[in-house]
Amino acid sequence: MGVVSITRLRVRAWYFLPQFFLYALRSARQAARASGNLATNLLRDRNFVFWTATLWASEADMKQFIISGTHGRAMRKLLYWCDEAALVHWSQDHDALPSWSEAHSRLQNEGRPSKVNRPSPVHLAHRFPEPAGSETRLK
Repeated sequence: MGVVSITRLRVRAWYFLPQFFLYALRSARQAARASGNLATNLLRDRNFVFWTATLWASEADMKQFIISGTHGRAMRKLLYWCDEAALVHWSQDHDALPSWSEAHSRLQNEGRPSKVNRPSPVHLAHRFPEPAGSETRLK
């Protein structure tokens, strides 16, 4: 049984992108190398929106990653960088990441918003378009 984690972030201004990319790439590499990580996919969407999908062997492995290293430091900066942020986690019987369409559906129906300092109307409504963009598989 695996634990899936999906996140969706929108960087609110272009001038935050260089720092965001640096932290995002380091965090993605950290995830791919983390104990218990079974798969890591990234998707660059439209309008400064970025999705992550990770699959973990256990919830403990996922939680350890969330608070550690570069990812832990990046999470504290998202309050300032992002105007939209949401996440969802669920357990499943198979060891494969969901499609981006399923990730979108689960995020909207079962997910929750993360705290951001300047929430957009999309963030407040928790309704966003299905992802369309280029995917990168790290693991």
